[in-house]
Amino acid sequence: FLAYNNVPPAVPNVKTKSNSKGVIIISTTQGENDGAWIVHTVPRFPEARTGYSWPETEIAKGHLLISASLIQIEPFVYYKDIPETETAGMPDFKKLAEGQIPTTPPFTTRRSIKIAAQAPVDIHIYSKSAKSKYEIYKKVIVKALKKSIKVWSRRDNKLKGDCRVIERNILLIKSPAQIVDHPTNIEADESNWIVSEPGNIFCFMDKPYAVTIQKKSQVTEPALAVCIDKDTIFAQFNAIAAQVENCPR
Repeated sequence: FLAYNNVPPAVPNVKTKSNSKGVIIISTTQGENDGAWIVHTVPRFPEARTGYSWPETEIAKGHLLISASLIQIEPFVYYKDIPETETAGMPDFKKLAEGQIPTTPPFTTRRSIKIAAQAPVDIHIYSKSAKSKYEIYKKVIVKALKKSIKVWSRRDNKLKGDCRVIERNILLIKSPAQIVDHPTNIEADESNWIVSEPGNIFCFMDKPYAVTIQKKSQVTEPALAVCIDKDTIFAQFNAIAAQVENCPR
C-alpha cells in the first residue's frame, strides 16, 4: 500500500501545503486486478508494518473515513511498499509515489467513477493544485455542482457564508449540531464536508473552510473533494445540516 498524510507517524515537523490524508491499496496477487482508495481525516494513520491503536487524543473528536486525480493535491507520501512491477503501466501512480507535482496546466481536474453494485453509485473527484489559484469551495465545487452548498467545517473569521449569487450560495451549518441523539460541534470534529442544496450530493472535503496553512488564502493551497451522488448518504448528512447561519447577501 501507499500512505499519505500531512501529519504522518514518526515524521515530526512536516512542512506541506497539503491537508490530504489517505491510503491506496493494490492487490499483488497474480490474476487479480483489485485495490482500494481510502480518504480520511485521521492524523498518523496508518503506521507502516505495525499494529495500529486509535490515539486517545482523537477519541473525543469526530472523524470521517471513506473507502472508494490524486496528483493535483500534492500529498505528502510517507510510506510505499508496492512493487514497481505492479505499477509499471500506471504512469500517474509513479508520479504520485515519487512526489512529482504538475508544473503545467491544467491545475484542476475532475474524474468520475461508478462503484460496481446492484445500484451503481456515481462518485465525482475534484482536485486542485496550489498553482490553480482557485478556492476549492467557491470556485471549484459550487461551480461544478451548479447548486448552493451547506458547509460543515472548522472555520475562522476570514471566510464567511456567501449568498450574493442566487442558487450558488455558500451556507454555514450551525454548530453545535445533532447526529441522531449525539451532540457535536465543529471544534471537536476533524471532518469537513458539504451537502448540496437541493440534494442529493454529499462531498468529503480535505480542506477546512478557513484560511489555514499559509494564512493568506486557500487559492495557494492544494485541495481535494470526493463527491457522492446517493440519496441515502445525502439524507444522513443533510439531517445534520438542518440549521444554517444567517448568510450575507
